Amino acid sequence: MKYLVRDKMLALGDDYWIEDEDGRHAFLVDGKALRVKDKLELKDPDGQILITLREKLFSFRDAMTLERDGERLAVIRRKRFSLLRNHFRVTLVEGTELDVSGRILDREFKVEYEGELLAPVSRQWYRVRETYAVDVIREDADAALLIAVAVCVIRMAEKERDDGA
Repeated sequence: MKYLVRDKMLALGDDYWIEDEDGRHAFLVDGKALRVKDKLELKDPDGQILITLREKLFSFRDAMTLERDGERLAVIRRKRFSLLRNHFRVTLVEGTELDVSGRILDREFKVEYEGELLAPVSRQWYRVRETYAVDVIREDADAALLIAVAVCVIRMAEKERDDGA
């Protein structure tokens, strides 16, 4: 299923809706304004928190953690030794690793597990600026997790770009 993300478009603060391919609200990215560190919540349409996205402070390398029900779900970091500048590793709490690579700032990248494509992220399907799709390929995949990963790596890449400018 494709999820359409209108990244920060016409939104107050960091809040924005993610719609499914039928145009229904599927998830809300709720930014917590005026905080020292980055914290977002991915909520369902009823306002239930599905995943909390949190910037790790005082980390050797920039990292974000994903939490579900107050427990750590995953840690996202830039991959250290990669020829690709836009390459991130997602380490789930049970040890599973997902690879994220591509042109992150262009919203053209993929999320893979051991070479299997889980979700391509692309702007190519949409003409509206700041709009991209997360296409969750497998029906049994955790769509909330894959969307949270996409939101995190984009946020991390943008922060790195802004800090380097």
